[in-house]
Amino acid sequence: MINKNYCMSQFLAFRFIKDEALNFYEGLNHTVYKPRKKDELTPIKTVEDIDKAIKEKVNEFFIPNKTAIFLSGGMDSAILASYLPKGTKAYTFQCIADGAIDETARAKKYANILDFDHEIIEMNWSDFEELTPEILRLDGVPFHSIEVQLLKAARHAKSQGIERIIIGDAADYVFGGMDKILSKDWTFDEFYNRFNYVDPEKVLKNGQSVREIYEPYRIGTNSIDFQRMLKDYMDIESDTSYMHAFKNAGIKYLDPYSYMELAVPLDLARIRAGESKYLIRALFAKRYPDIPVPNKIPMPRATNQWLKDYKVSRPEFISNCTENMTGDQKWLCWCLEQYLNMHEGASI
Repeated sequence: MINKNYCMSQFLAFRFIKDEALNFYEGLNHTVYKPRKKDELTPIKTVEDIDKAIKEKVNEFFIPNKTAIFLSGGMDSAILASYLPKGTKAYTFQCIADGAIDETARAKKYANILDFDHEIIEMNWSDFEELTPEILRLDGVPFHSIEVQLLKAARHAKSQGIERIIIGDAADYVFGGMDKILSKDWTFDEFYNRFNYVDPEKVLKNGQSVREIYEPYRIGTNSIDFQRMLKDYMDIESDTSYMHAFKNAGIKYLDPYSYMELAVPLDLARIRAGESKYLIRALFAKRYPDIPVPNKIPMPRATNQWLKDYKVSRPEFISNCTENMTGDQKWLCWCLEQYLNMHEGASI
């Protein structure tokens, strides 16, 4: 089905278009990450279960001198790094902008403890300007900003002889890392207003409601199974970004957490009391007993700085709609404009 306005609305709301049959233009297509089958997943109840599952997956995947890790300053990748041998190549991203989040010092601390070959890869706005047209052509759709950083880093690693990358993205989705979204039992209307990254009806002149996508998760009159919707949308959106980036770079990758599922319900009371990813926290404390458990840090991207003065220019958008937007929200509009310019020519 071809529906430009609905595609624009879905992308702004969810950062991707889940339905592969829905496209902006004739002749274009896109692919979306397919969740692992039940028999591929290891049921997890305890910290010991996670420990065993990581060991098994890393041992299957790791090839000496050909495997590296993307190492952030957070818990998830640091835990995975602790299962790798001395001398392993580790890459940490650093966005170059005033006031940008900088994980390099903490990542360097992990790398020193583990005796890794650690390298910092700088990310500049020029990388986004250079790689965005190529990614738009390869993906066939607009994309989440993390793809630029992943593609640049993966290609750099490949140029150094690396063939495989280990990442730790899925821990947030499996083990309750999205603490703000898990912070309460939302009503249907509350969650609809909270979960849309950008409300398309407030940004596009012909923006379409995406409310119908929420309806299958409705419970009763005005409740929602938000955990199931997170799994079906937030998880798959993130996994799709990683899948595309590594495919475009021509490099294999492993996220051991993506092969796990909780065999018991999330303890929402613990998460809401400030203990997000409580099982991951416990494993970090075992693997790094002398380091305080760090707070959650999303992948750094200096969109607030880089897109500070950005305003929409295409006629599809409502004038001045980016006022009061965060940088990540502005990215969605900017990337969508680049995509439309590519296929229809720049707005005059």
